[in-house]
Amino acid sequence: MDLQLSVDRASPVPLYFQLSQQLETAIERGQLGPGSLLGNEIELAGRLGLSRPTVRQAIQSLVDKGLLVRRRGIGTQVVHSQVKRPMELSSLYDDLEAAGQRPATRVLRQGTEEATAEVAAALAVPEGTQVRRVERLRLTHGEPMAYLRNHLPADLLSPEREELETTGLYRLMRGAGVTLHSARQSVGARVADAREGELLGEPAGAPVLTMRRTAYDDTGRPVEYGSHLYRASRYSFEFQLLVRP
Repeated sequence: MDLQLSVDRASPVPLYFQLSQQLETAIERGQLGPGSLLGNEIELAGRLGLSRPTVRQAIQSLVDKGLLVRRRGIGTQVVHSQVKRPMELSSLYDDLEAAGQRPATRVLRQGTEEATAEVAAALAVPEGTQVRRVERLRLTHGEPMAYLRNHLPADLLSPEREELETTGLYRLMRGAGVTLHSARQSVGARVADAREGELLGEPAGAPVLTMRRTAYDDTGRPVEYGSHLYRASRYSFEFQLLVRP
């Protein structure tokens, strides 16, 4: 492990927390990828001039978060990082790529179908109208992260499978001349059914985050309706809250 770690003994922040935050940041940025070994507690303690209990507490806090695992005969190993996605009008692909998470896509389904009442209402078209459906599994470091279902107006975009596997849907929309302007979005949570759990690498009944979004172009036309599932163990949404004057 070749990381620049340091602690500030004059800070009121506990030393173990300073160390755990630096290690967590390194994991999130991909400096410590899945499978990386941290080295033993004695080596870390000596390197930083900390006590072994302090280092042990820092490591345990990351074990409790699911970022590290202790393996007998191997040592402390990085499992994965949790993706923290800001609440912005951006695609998951772009966010993962910016975070150094090496996104990949598996296309499960694409084609046209009749709009259900839910999809028709979101896209402002009559029920039964032909719309394009794209269903994908998004992965990072080879592990499933999210199950994505998107509906688009049939005349908006006709992406090839290869395009969907190598880039994000919003990039394809922008490349086709669509100017994304705003969106309405709701976030929730529920448990995964058997199929969803299998796709996401979780047991049936595991908690998943849900997100529904309708995106609009600069003319106010609905151009995309997304209904997505995210692994709660690997993913979180971040909000910035402002005080109302």
